[in-house]
Amino acid sequence: MEPLHEEYLANRGTIVKPYYWLSFSLDCSNCPYHIRTGEEARVPYTEFYQIFGFPYGPTYPQPKHLTFYELKTSCGSLVQKGHASSCTGNNTHPESMLFETNGYFDWTIYSNDGIRHIILYSNNSPCNEADHCCISKMYNFLIMYPDVTLTIYFSQLYHTEAEFPASAWNREALRSLASLWPKVTLSPISGGIWHSLLNNFVSGVSGATIFQPILTGRTRADRYNAYAINAITGVRPYFMDALPQTKENQNTTAQAALESYALNSVAPGPSFQETSGQPQPNLTPDFRVPVIFVLVPFRDLPPIHVGQNPHKPRNVVRHLNMPPMSFQEAKDHRKPPIAMPVKRAEITEQFASSEEAGEKKKKKKGKK
Repeated sequence: MEPLHEEYLANRGTIVKPYYWLSFSLDCSNCPYHIRTGEEARVPYTEFYQIFGFPYGPTYPQPKHLTFYELKTSCGSLVQKGHASSCTGNNTHPESMLFETNGYFDWTIYSNDGIRHIILYSNNSPCNEADHCCISKMYNFLIMYPDVTLTIYFSQLYHTEAEFPASAWNREALRSLASLWPKVTLSPISGGIWHSLLNNFVSGVSGATIFQPILTGRTRADRYNAYAINAITGVRPYFMDALPQTKENQNTTAQAALESYALNSVAPGPSFQETSGQPQPNLTPDFRVPVIFVLVPFRDLPPIHVGQNPHKPRNVVRHLNMPPMSFQEAKDHRKPPIAMPVKRAEITEQFASSEEAGEKKKKKKGKK
């Protein structure tokens, strides 16, 4: 395999030219090093806010595309983290660079067959427009590596509304990609995943900043993303809601357990370890943060077994919207089923005749 990229060692990781023919360009501030790995993948907090819209909500217009990623083994150990940025000079999306045939992911997994999970955190959902073909490249990549799973988190949907000419094509491509579940999952970034991104991919943030509140605008956008991707693909995403506190004197012990459980479930453990010999920020949750996690998904999917035929059809159980119930049905649905007592008896002619005789005697006594 002859790679298309060139990779160079940097102070805190590596910097990568996704295409070896790229050179410095005045039209693109990131050229030619659009892929950065290790601690080189961190971006300033201002850039993270402008591109991902955290914590206030989406920002417009948004011409840039940025994708953070994690490569993990079957047991969840982190092999590599990094990011890929779009090229405004050549109009190339990050997913197109990463999943290109003979591209960076192709070469990395070919060189390290222990990688079983790819996790993407993108500001935009992947598209399949003619200039990019991101989803088509992902699809072909997954066929080439049947033992690798792909989890995609996004902060907003890209060109799926009716006013965009390619919206129907993008929605159909998202449905096609989601049909590979459980090998592929598409979900909005939400809840503690935001805090995980701050800790692992953003520079210049302290412990208090990592656990800052998820504000109403961002929470509403995340809820909408969950509804919209479900409507497009028919598969309900993993989603964590963040609700504001309603009581001033909440049980801090319960809150600590909820926050700790949520963060341990969604944040990759190995990423919290020391990677450069320097201590990492204090990750003790600030209990003044008004965030309550009410639904915690298990993010990492089980590994796909070696030798599975990728073309073999499989039965997929989908989460479907049930028809609305009447008021009485809904009321009864909340009640546990009532157990009815069951008696077992054997009826014979002799038993029946003795019963009839007893009844006649009772009638005669009544007449007397």
